[in-house]
Amino acid sequence: MMTDIAILGFGVVGSGIAKVIERSVLPVRRMTSDTINVKYILDKRDFPDSPYGDRVVKDLTVILSDGDVKIVCEAMGGVHPAYEFTMACFAAGKSVVTSNKELVATCGVELMNAAKKHHVHYLFEASVGGGIPEIRSMRTSLAMDTVLKIDGIMNGTTNYILTRMKSEGLSFEDALAEAKALGYAEADPTADVDGYDAQRKIIILSAVTTDRLAAAEQVYTETMTKVSTLDMDAASRWGGTVKLIGSFRNLGDKMALFVCPRFVPFADPISHIDDVYNGIKLTLEMTSDVMYYGRGAGSYPTASAMVSDIVSIMTGAVKAELHMKWHRADDDFVVPFETLDFCYYVRTSSHSSHDAIESAKNVIGDVRELSGSPKGCAEFITGRVTESKMREYLASGALGSVESVIRILD
Repeated sequence: MMTDIAILGFGVVGSGIAKVIERSVLPVRRMTSDTINVKYILDKRDFPDSPYGDRVVKDLTVILSDGDVKIVCEAMGGVHPAYEFTMACFAAGKSVVTSNKELVATCGVELMNAAKKHHVHYLFEASVGGGIPEIRSMRTSLAMDTVLKIDGIMNGTTNYILTRMKSEGLSFEDALAEAKALGYAEADPTADVDGYDAQRKIIILSAVTTDRLAAAEQVYTETMTKVSTLDMDAASRWGGTVKLIGSFRNLGDKMALFVCPRFVPFADPISHIDDVYNGIKLTLEMTSDVMYYGRGAGSYPTASAMVSDIVSIMTGAVKAELHMKWHRADDDFVVPFETLDFCYYVRTSSHSSHDAIESAKNVIGDVRELSGSPKGCAEFITGRVTESKMREYLASGALGSVESVIRILD
């Protein structure tokens, strides 16, 4: 037996799917008594040097009209035309698996509804964490439990940059240039370093656990480009490091979502995840902490997750997974970021560290000085303060000439 599939987009991920299928013939046959055949590849380009060059088509209707193709791998990226192509596949009775986090985070509600309407499947394990199987385990092994919070390093590019800043004392600019040279960062790294990639991933994970898909504007998202070597040094003296963290908080009938740099204590395993690796920690009501770790991107890890989705459909295992019926998150379902409270690291420029700390105590109350501050600076850790109140302090100048403010992970 043979299951015919089509691949939309033959770039890094799309070509990886074909290679993973080649290398996993025996495991797939063992699980399904079947093999996977790449029958079509949709791409604008030709690939004369590829063994799959004769399977390239330019017109989606070729794939839609072939009744033997039951599963399509969408590896195009972006929202359009990936959305329209996915919808067309559903209407033609074809299930779709994808790695397209932007599409899932933006249009997941509509796509899931369409898949259900046409009695097909829409799977997206590869959209978060590459080959790390956190979505499937949330829909199977952990489905009976309640996720209380999620914190994670969800972007390998930014984690590599922060790792190099920590280990080698590189500036952000130098670490970014190195990441580009190694192929870890795009020519335009905005989506990574400004947190939008992690934003899309935390939107997806929160929807898996709440069935509510938040809009991008409901998720506070802060760039990591302002993190400096001084911040890294301060975090080390405090007892941790700096990571860009995507977070979800279950607040009962509401949730909180945010992405920002955080001081992470060395006692937390997330602090020890370096280079291009991702790490996602779930805290559950009954199971307590569950940690996922691995390469969050790359051709093979991402493609492997897509092939696992194909196999889930082939074996029928997908029917045993938690059924998800997503809805749009109402405005009041995601609480305003300003209402949340955090402990903060604050660095101010000051000729007198003692005076700066005393002033901070008079304003905030609960303040602990961080020892070993650079000359001309005062550094301190606050007790819990609401975001709105901290912004008020900063805007008023009550804390002096502030150079850096970073929230602490707890």
